[in-house]
Amino acid sequence: MPTSEPSTANLTGADPKAPMRVALPNKGALSEEAAELMSEAGYRLGRSGKALRVYDRDESVEFLFLRPRDIAIYVGSGVIDLGITGRDLSSDSRAPVDEVLSLGFGKAEFRLAAPAGSGFALVDGARIATSYDGLLGAYLTKQRVEASIIHLDGAVELAPSLGVADAVADVVQSGRTMADAGLELIGEPLLASEAVLITQRGRKPDEAARVMVERLRGVVVAAEYLMVEYDLPAELMAEATAVAPGMEGVTVTPLAREGWVAIRVMVAKAEANVVMDSLSRIGAKAILASDLRTCRL
Repeated sequence: MPTSEPSTANLTGADPKAPMRVALPNKGALSEEAAELMSEAGYRLGRSGKALRVYDRDESVEFLFLRPRDIAIYVGSGVIDLGITGRDLSSDSRAPVDEVLSLGFGKAEFRLAAPAGSGFALVDGARIATSYDGLLGAYLTKQRVEASIIHLDGAVELAPSLGVADAVADVVQSGRTMADAGLELIGEPLLASEAVLITQRGRKPDEAARVMVERLRGVVVAAEYLMVEYDLPAELMAEATAVAPGMEGVTVTPLAREGWVAIRVMVAKAEANVVMDSLSRIGAKAILASDLRTCRL
Protein backbone atom coordinates (compact mmCIF):
# COMPACT_ATOMS: atom_id res chain seq x y z
CA MET A 1 0.00 0.00 0.00
CA PRO A 2 1.25 3.50 -0.65
CA THR A 3 2.35 5.37 2.45
CA SER A 4 2.32 9.05 3.16
CA GLU A 5 5.56 10.96 2.75
CA PRO A 6 7.50 11.85 5.94
CA SER A 7 7.38 15.46 7.09
CA THR A 8 10.96 16.01 5.88
CA ALA A 9 10.09 15.21 2.25
CA ASN A 10 10.14 18.87 1.32
CA LEU A 11 13.82 19.10 2.30
CA THR A 12 15.37 16.35 0.18
CA GLY A 13 15.16 14.97 -3.33
CA ALA A 14 15.37 16.74 -6.66
CA ASP A 15 13.18 19.74 -7.16
CA PRO A 16 13.32 20.84 -10.79
CA LYS A 17 11.06 23.81 -10.05
CA ALA A 18 13.44 25.49 -7.61
CA PRO A 19 14.15 28.89 -9.20
CA MET A 20 16.98 29.90 -6.88
CA ARG A 21 20.24 28.27 -5.85
CA VAL A 22 22.07 29.44 -2.74
CA ALA A 23 25.55 28.30 -1.69
CA LEU A 24 26.48 27.94 1.98
CA PRO A 25 29.82 26.92 3.54
CA ASN A 26 29.94 23.17 4.09
CA LYS A 27 32.41 23.41 6.98
CA GLY A 28 34.65 25.77 8.86
CA ALA A 29 34.03 28.80 11.05
CA LEU A 30 31.33 30.27 8.82
CA SER A 31 29.27 27.13 8.30
CA GLU A 32 27.21 26.96 11.50
CA GLU A 33 26.45 30.69 11.67
CA ALA A 34 25.47 30.85 8.00
CA ALA A 35 23.01 27.99 8.48
CA GLU A 36 21.62 29.59 11.65
CA LEU A 37 21.18 32.90 9.82
CA MET A 38 19.16 31.20 7.07
CA SER A 39 17.05 29.44 9.68
CA GLU A 40 16.34 32.74 11.47
CA ALA A 41 15.29 34.17 8.09
CA GLY A 42 12.65 31.46 7.75
CA TYR A 43 14.37 28.93 5.48
CA ARG A 44 14.48 25.23 6.30
CA LEU A 45 17.88 23.53 6.18
CA GLY A 46 17.17 20.02 7.40
CA ARG A 47 20.61 18.83 6.33
CA SER A 48 21.26 15.15 6.89
CA GLY A 49 24.87 14.18 7.55
CA LYS A 50 27.16 15.54 4.85
CA ALA A 51 24.47 16.08 2.23
CA LEU A 52 25.61 18.57 -0.41
CA ARG A 53 22.10 19.60 -1.48
CA VAL A 54 19.01 20.47 0.53
CA TYR A 55 15.69 21.64 -0.93
CA ASP A 56 13.27 23.90 0.84
CA ARG A 57 10.27 23.40 -1.41
CA ASP A 58 8.06 25.74 0.58
CA GLU A 59 10.37 28.62 -0.34
CA SER A 60 11.49 27.14 -3.68
CA VAL A 61 15.17 27.36 -2.78
CA GLU A 62 17.95 24.84 -3.36
CA PHE A 63 20.80 25.11 -0.87
CA LEU A 64 24.19 23.75 -1.88
CA PHE A 65 26.93 23.16 0.69
CA LEU A 66 30.30 23.94 -0.86
CA ARG A 67 33.87 24.65 0.22
CA PRO A 68 33.92 28.27 1.42
CA ARG A 69 36.90 28.97 -0.86
CA ASP A 70 34.96 27.77 -3.94
CA ILE A 71 31.67 29.60 -3.35
CA ALA A 72 32.67 32.87 -5.05
CA ILE A 73 33.80 30.97 -8.15
CA TYR A 74 30.44 29.20 -8.49
CA VAL A 75 28.52 32.42 -7.84
CA GLY A 76 30.71 34.39 -10.24
CA SER A 77 30.05 31.85 -12.99
CA GLY A 78 26.30 32.47 -12.66
CA VAL A 79 25.29 28.88 -11.87
CA ILE A 80 24.40 29.89 -8.31
CA ASP A 81 22.28 32.95 -7.52
CA LEU A 82 23.53 33.88 -4.05
CA GLY A 83 26.25 32.64 -1.73
CA ILE A 84 27.66 33.20 1.73
CA THR A 85 31.41 33.19 2.19
CA GLY A 86 34.16 35.31 3.72
CA ARG A 87 35.16 38.60 2.12
CA ASP A 88 38.77 37.38 2.25
CA LEU A 89 37.95 34.23 0.27
CA SER A 90 35.76 36.09 -2.18
CA SER A 91 38.44 38.72 -2.84
CA ASP A 92 41.17 36.10 -3.08
CA SER A 93 39.26 34.18 -5.76
CA ARG A 94 39.11 37.26 -8.01
CA ALA A 95 35.74 35.95 -9.19
CA PRO A 96 33.36 38.49 -10.76
CA VAL A 97 31.01 38.94 -7.79
CA ASP A 98 29.32 41.81 -5.96
CA GLU A 99 28.77 42.00 -2.23
CA VAL A 100 25.06 42.31 -1.50
CA LEU A 101 25.11 42.37 2.28
CA SER A 102 27.61 42.28 5.15
CA LEU A 103 26.43 39.67 7.64
CA GLY A 104 28.18 40.70 10.86
CA PHE A 105 29.88 37.43 11.81
CA GLY A 106 33.16 35.71 10.97
CA LYS A 107 35.09 38.95 11.44
CA ALA A 108 38.84 38.78 10.89
CA GLU A 109 41.71 40.72 9.31
CA PHE A 110 44.17 39.89 6.55
CA ARG A 111 47.55 40.89 8.00
CA LEU A 112 51.25 40.79 7.33
CA ALA A 113 53.41 39.26 10.06
CA ALA A 114 57.15 38.73 10.43
CA PRO A 115 59.54 37.41 13.10
CA ALA A 116 59.44 39.68 16.15
CA GLY A 117 62.27 42.21 16.10
CA SER A 118 63.30 41.35 12.52
CA GLY A 119 62.63 44.85 11.24
CA PHE A 120 60.83 43.44 8.21
CA ALA A 121 59.89 45.99 5.56
CA LEU A 122 57.66 45.43 2.54
CA VAL A 123 60.21 46.01 -0.23
CA ASP A 124 61.07 44.52 -3.62
CA GLY A 125 62.49 41.02 -3.28
CA ALA A 126 60.77 40.20 0.02
CA ARG A 127 59.55 36.61 0.30
CA ILE A 128 56.01 36.31 1.67
CA ALA A 129 54.25 33.02 2.39
CA THR A 130 50.46 32.90 2.12
CA SER A 131 47.42 30.82 1.26
CA TYR A 132 45.82 33.90 -0.30
CA ASP A 133 47.83 34.49 -3.47
CA GLY A 134 45.14 36.58 -5.18
CA LEU A 135 44.53 38.83 -2.21
CA LEU A 136 48.21 39.38 -1.49
CA GLY A 137 49.04 39.83 -5.17
CA ALA A 138 46.40 42.54 -5.55
CA TYR A 139 47.76 44.33 -2.48
CA LEU A 140 51.37 44.18 -3.70
CA THR A 141 50.32 45.51 -7.10
CA LYS A 142 48.53 48.40 -5.42
CA GLN A 143 51.63 49.13 -3.33
CA ARG A 144 53.90 48.73 -6.40
CA VAL A 145 56.07 46.22 -4.59
CA GLU A 146 57.63 43.29 -6.46
CA ALA A 147 57.79 40.67 -3.74
CA SER A 148 57.89 36.89 -4.14
CA ILE A 149 54.65 35.14 -3.20
CA ILE A 150 55.20 31.65 -1.80
CA HIS A 151 51.99 29.64 -1.84
CA LEU A 152 51.30 27.35 1.11
CA ASP A 153 48.01 25.57 1.80
CA GLY A 154 48.26 26.02 5.55
CA ALA A 155 50.44 26.59 8.62
CA VAL A 156 52.02 29.59 6.91
CA GLU A 157 53.23 30.93 10.26
CA LEU A 158 56.00 28.30 10.27
CA ALA A 159 57.53 29.51 6.99
CA PRO A 160 59.87 32.20 8.42
CA SER A 161 61.34 29.93 11.11
CA LEU A 162 62.04 27.27 8.45
CA GLY A 163 63.73 29.79 6.19
CA VAL A 164 61.11 29.53 3.45
CA ALA A 165 59.90 33.14 3.72
CA ASP A 166 60.77 36.47 5.33
CA ALA A 167 57.17 37.16 6.33
CA VAL A 168 53.65 35.77 6.03
CA ALA A 169 50.25 37.14 5.04
CA ASP A 170 47.27 35.42 6.59
CA VAL A 171 43.80 35.92 8.03
CA VAL A 172 43.90 36.44 11.79
CA GLN A 173 41.38 37.07 14.54
CA SER A 174 43.20 37.50 17.84
CA GLY A 175 46.74 37.16 16.44
CA ARG A 176 47.58 34.59 19.10
CA THR A 177 48.65 31.92 16.60
CA MET A 178 51.12 34.36 15.04
CA ALA A 179 52.48 35.36 18.45
CA ASP A 180 52.89 31.70 19.46
CA ALA A 181 55.00 31.20 16.32
CA GLY A 182 57.23 34.14 17.28
CA LEU A 183 55.70 36.54 14.75
CA GLU A 184 54.46 40.09 15.18
CA LEU A 185 51.83 41.83 13.08
CA ILE A 186 53.20 44.41 10.68
CA GLY A 187 51.43 47.63 9.71
CA GLU A 188 47.72 48.10 9.23
CA PRO A 189 45.28 45.35 8.13
CA LEU A 190 45.38 44.66 4.39
CA LEU A 191 41.68 43.75 4.48
CA ALA A 192 38.88 43.71 7.07
CA SER A 193 36.94 40.52 6.47
CA GLU A 194 33.61 39.11 7.59
CA ALA A 195 30.90 36.86 6.20
CA VAL A 196 29.19 38.41 3.18
CA LEU A 197 26.30 37.59 0.87
CA ILE A 198 27.46 37.71 -2.75
CA THR A 199 25.95 37.50 -6.22
CA GLN A 200 27.34 37.49 -9.75
CA ARG A 201 28.67 40.90 -10.73
CA GLY A 202 25.97 43.00 -12.35
CA ARG A 203 23.27 40.36 -11.86
CA LYS A 204 19.76 41.75 -11.36
CA PRO A 205 17.97 39.93 -8.51
CA ASP A 206 14.64 38.24 -9.16
CA GLU A 207 11.79 38.35 -6.65
CA ALA A 208 13.02 35.29 -4.70
CA ALA A 209 16.48 36.81 -4.34
CA ARG A 210 15.05 40.17 -3.22
CA VAL A 211 12.93 38.43 -0.58
CA MET A 212 15.93 36.50 0.74
CA VAL A 213 18.11 39.60 0.90
CA GLU A 214 15.48 41.55 2.84
CA ARG A 215 14.92 38.67 5.25
CA LEU A 216 18.64 38.32 5.90
CA ARG A 217 18.99 42.08 6.28
CA GLY A 218 16.19 41.99 8.85
CA VAL A 219 17.99 39.34 10.92
CA VAL A 220 21.34 41.15 10.69
CA VAL A 221 19.87 44.52 11.70
CA ALA A 222 17.82 42.97 14.52
CA ALA A 223 21.00 41.52 16.02
CA GLU A 224 22.32 45.06 16.44
CA TYR A 225 19.30 46.41 18.34
CA LEU A 226 17.22 45.81 21.43
CA MET A 227 13.60 46.71 22.08
CA VAL A 228 13.50 48.89 25.21
CA GLU A 229 10.20 49.33 27.04
CA TYR A 230 9.53 51.56 30.03
CA ASP A 231 6.84 53.45 31.94
CA LEU A 232 7.08 57.20 32.34
CA PRO A 233 5.10 60.24 33.51
CA ALA A 234 3.74 61.76 30.30
CA GLU A 235 5.18 65.16 31.22
CA LEU A 236 8.70 63.71 30.88
CA MET A 237 8.26 62.34 27.36
CA ALA A 238 10.25 65.09 25.66
CA GLU A 239 13.30 64.38 27.84
CA ALA A 240 13.02 60.62 27.39
CA THR A 241 12.61 60.71 23.63
CA ALA A 242 15.63 63.02 23.37
CA VAL A 243 17.65 60.21 24.98
CA ALA A 244 16.12 57.43 22.84
CA PRO A 245 14.33 58.82 19.78
CA GLY A 246 14.05 55.46 18.01
CA MET A 247 14.27 54.76 14.29
CA GLU A 248 11.04 56.51 13.27
CA GLY A 249 9.93 57.76 16.66
CA VAL A 250 8.60 55.86 19.69
CA THR A 251 5.44 53.87 20.36
CA VAL A 252 3.39 55.44 23.15
CA THR A 253 0.52 53.71 24.98
CA PRO A 254 -1.55 55.30 27.81
CA LEU A 255 -1.43 53.43 31.12
CA ALA A 256 -4.26 52.88 33.60
CA ARG A 257 -2.27 55.02 36.02
CA GLU A 258 -3.34 58.57 35.28
CA GLY A 259 -0.68 60.75 33.70
CA TRP A 260 1.59 57.83 32.83
CA VAL A 261 2.47 56.22 29.48
CA ALA A 262 4.27 53.09 28.33
CA ILE A 263 6.93 53.58 25.68
CA ARG A 264 8.57 51.11 23.30
CA VAL A 265 11.64 52.08 21.28
CA MET A 266 14.45 50.41 19.32
CA VAL A 267 17.90 51.11 20.76
CA ALA A 268 21.31 50.13 19.42
CA LYS A 269 22.55 47.18 21.48
CA ALA A 270 25.94 48.81 22.05
CA GLU A 271 24.24 51.86 23.60
CA ALA A 272 21.45 50.10 25.50
CA ASN A 273 22.90 50.20 29.01
CA VAL A 274 23.83 53.87 28.79
CA VAL A 275 20.35 54.69 27.44
CA MET A 276 18.67 52.71 30.24
CA ASP A 277 20.80 54.53 32.83
CA SER A 278 19.72 57.88 31.41
CA LEU A 279 16.04 56.90 31.30
CA SER A 280 16.23 55.81 34.92
CA ARG A 281 17.70 59.16 35.95
CA ILE A 282 14.93 61.00 34.10
CA GLY A 283 12.28 59.08 36.04
CA ALA A 284 11.38 56.08 33.91
CA LYS A 285 10.25 52.92 35.71
CA ALA A 286 10.05 49.22 34.83
CA ILE A 287 12.71 49.56 32.13
CA LEU A 288 13.01 46.33 30.17
CA ALA A 289 15.21 45.35 27.21
CA SER A 290 14.55 42.37 24.96
CA ASP A 291 16.24 40.88 21.92
CA LEU A 292 14.82 41.23 18.43
CA ARG A 293 14.75 38.23 16.11
CA THR A 294 14.13 40.04 12.87
CA CYS A 295 12.79 43.33 11.58
CA ARG A 296 12.02 45.36 8.48
CA LEU A 297 13.14 48.97 8.46
